[in-house]
Amino acid sequence: MIFAKGFSGPEGPVVLDDGSILIVEFASDKGCVTHISSDGKTSNIIAKTGSPNGLAVDKNGVIWVAESKEPSLLKMTMDGKYEIFLTGCNGESFMLPNDLAFGPDGALYLTDSGFRPEDFYVDGKARDDYQNIPYDGRVYRINTETKDIVKLDSGILLTNGIAFGPDDDLYVNETNTGMVYRYRVEKDKSGVLSVIGKREDFGNVLAPGDYGRHGPDGMKFGADGNLYVAVWGQGDVTVLGQDGNVVKRIKTGGMQPTNLAFGLAREKKLYVTEMEFGTVEVYDIAIEGLPLHK
Repeated sequence: MIFAKGFSGPEGPVVLDDGSILIVEFASDKGCVTHISSDGKTSNIIAKTGSPNGLAVDKNGVIWVAESKEPSLLKMTMDGKYEIFLTGCNGESFMLPNDLAFGPDGALYLTDSGFRPEDFYVDGKARDDYQNIPYDGRVYRINTETKDIVKLDSGILLTNGIAFGPDDDLYVNETNTGMVYRYRVEKDKSGVLSVIGKREDFGNVLAPGDYGRHGPDGMKFGADGNLYVAVWGQGDVTVLGQDGNVVKRIKTGGMQPTNLAFGLAREKKLYVTEMEFGTVEVYDIAIEGLPLHK
């Protein structure tokens, strides 16, 4: 079912407390953060930033934007005012900020896909040998009060979606291989997250068949503990169980789902941004989303 339409490269959905939805439109003709009404009938552009990709909203209602055109992390308010918060880590510039998630420790976690668009695209299309460009996908942890930033991992082949599970472990996916990785989280005696372990394989979302260029994009956990992953180019949301195996695949209306968000508590809806037709789709499902950290 189509919830809203008419968007240009929709991504990064966030459901707000009133049921309205924030998305980004990252295509070059828009390059904006957009606010959609709770009934999906109206939308308005909050701000044009260039080519925004991921979104997260904190407990104070501040919107955090992963901006890829001028690689940076932006801090934005609902009236569209924004500032450049960070452009890199300890002298190393961001390459392509992608997705965002707050952790149980209150820090903001950012994926960087690890390539520059000019190296990936030729005449607006992905290079035939896109798998062979030198990716350096990264994962960062950011203190949004002090601007302290730490690089947790690098060398990933197009880092993309990011989410924290019911176990408080960190999950990150790799588009070029279809792999979802897990980083085990350790806590100190007071329960505060202190150490993130090494990358380990959790599960793979690629289905058998010739889909051309495809791979995991945005993802979120359901309250059932399963991981829901938008698989761009494969035309589905692949659901991984707690053991990392595929539970089911939810077919989407287009072949290019980019990201997803669960609806409000007790709503039991899943909203999916879809790039091929420029829509936000909505699905009635049997479970709620795992509450996001803010």
